[in-house]
Amino acid sequence: MKTCAITKKSSIIGGGYSNRTRATQFNPTGKVRKYLNLQKKRIFVPEINKFINIKISTQGMRTMKKRGTYATLLKAGLIKTN
Repeated sequence: MKTCAITKKSSIIGGGYSNRTRATQFNPTGKVRKYLNLQKKRIFVPEINKFINIKISTQGMRTMKKRGTYATLLKAGLIKTN
């Protein structure tokens, strides 16, 4: 499934309306599925001395950079404490 391992976010459905449509009458333009920017990453965690392969969104990468790799993966339930 296309879901971020850290943020648990997945795709959303959005619809676009042109300004001309808004000015006249209700005329839907259709639904579009918008996907996350998912990346496959191999991340080294020095606390457990292991590499972990995960699918992570760019927002999840920013979260990991801010909070730290080990703390973020632990909170997401991807690694376990001994």
